[in-house]
Amino acid sequence: MSTGRNAGIDLLRGVAVLLVMLRHAFPELFGGAGIVGVVMFFALSGHLITGVLLDELTARGSIRLRRFAWRRAVRLVPALVTMMACFVLVTLVFDPLGDKETLPRTVLVALTWTANLPFDHGSDAIFHLWTLAMEEQFYLVWPALLLLAWRWRKIRPLLIGAGAISLALCVLSLLWAGEYPDLVYTFHTSWTICFVIGAASRVLRDRIRVPGFVTPIGCAVLAALSVIPLRGHAATYLIAAPVIAIVTALFISRAWRHGDAVPFPAVRPLVALGIVSYAAYLWNYPITLWLRGTFPAAELVAALLTVVAATLSWWLVEKPISRLARSSPRSAVR
Repeated sequence: MSTGRNAGIDLLRGVAVLLVMLRHAFPELFGGAGIVGVVMFFALSGHLITGVLLDELTARGSIRLRRFAWRRAVRLVPALVTMMACFVLVTLVFDPLGDKETLPRTVLVALTWTANLPFDHGSDAIFHLWTLAMEEQFYLVWPALLLLAWRWRKIRPLLIGAGAISLALCVLSLLWAGEYPDLVYTFHTSWTICFVIGAASRVLRDRIRVPGFVTPIGCAVLAALSVIPLRGHAATYLIAAPVIAIVTALFISRAWRHGDAVPFPAVRPLVALGIVSYAAYLWNYPITLWLRGTFPAAELVAALLTVVAATLSWWLVEKPISRLARSSPRSAVR
C-alpha cells in the first residue's frame, strides 16, 4: 500500500536535520552544517508547498486558502505545542538554563511564530524556531502571490521577479549591517531566495534533467560547506545559501524522477529520520542546551534523546492527529 511519501524526499529531510543536529552537538567541527541543513529545509518547503498549490490550481483554478492554512496548522501545531508543553514542565521543575523568568515571553514567541523578529525572544533554547517563523510567514504570502500569477499567466515572471527582489533586499540588508552580517541572520531578506529557488524547481520540474554525476558533486559541495564556519560572512547569504538551495533543488528533482528508490540500504536510517525530521528539529536544540557540559558525551546522548522524542511525537501526536483531521468535516473547509 502506498504511504503517499517519497523516500528520496524523506532522505533529503533526514540529511538536513542530521546536519543541524551535528552543528548543535559539535559546533567546532561542523561550523556550517546548521546553515546547510536549514537552507535545505527552506528549498524543500518552497518546492513542496508550491507543488501543493499548483496541484490545486490545476484541478480547481483557485486555492482554498482556509483549507491550506488548516492543513498547515494540523501538520505543524500539535508537535510544536507538545514540545513547548514539555519545555515548560522541564523549565518549571529543573530550570536547567536558569531562565524560568522568561517563560511567558518564550512561550508567546514560540506559539506565534515570531522568533525571527528583532526583539527579545526569551529563552535561548527556542532560538532555532526562527526558521519555523520564516516558513510560516512564507506560507502567508506565497499562496496569494502564486494565485495572482496563475490568473495572470505570469508564474515564471513571478519567480524571476521574486528572485531578483530577494537578492536586492539581501544586498540592502547586508549594506545596512555593515561589518556585522550576523545582524541579518534571522531576517527574511537573507533567506527568501532559498524558498524561491525551491519553488522554481517545482514549476520547472518537468523540464529539469539531472545527470547522475550531479549527485556526488552535490554531496561534496554540501559536505564541504558543512565544515566551513559560515556565520558572520556576507557571502553566506549571497553565495553559499543560493548554492545550497540549487543543489537541494537538483536533488529534489532526482528524488521525484526516481520515486521511492533509495540508492543504498545504508541510508535507510536517514529516510526514517526524515519522516520524523520536523519533531527532531523542534526537540534537538533545547535538549542539547539542557545537557551540554553536564557529563561526558552529553551531546551524543542529546542526539539519541532527540530521535526518541521525535519518534514518540510522530507516532503519538503527529500521525494520529493527522489521521483524525483527514476524517474531520473541516478537512474540506473552503
